[in-house]
Amino acid sequence: MKPGDVGIITGFTDDHLAAKLMEMGCLPGVPVRFNFTAPLGDPVCISVSGYELSLRLEEAATISILN
Repeated sequence: MKPGDVGIITGFTDDHLAAKLMEMGCLPGVPVRFNFTAPLGDPVCISVSGYELSLRLEEAATISILN
């Protein structure tokens, strides 16, 4: 995704991280907006469930998105 892009969370590729991400509001069917990447490329910032969330790139990569 590019900064400003919005997609819908469809699922996760890592079951262990899925529980952690869902506790933070990343639920299937919820819209998510990609805000920006930190200057060195990690972490990334997304908007989900009404707040901004910083995730490590490897964590964010486990979220399946439908654009």
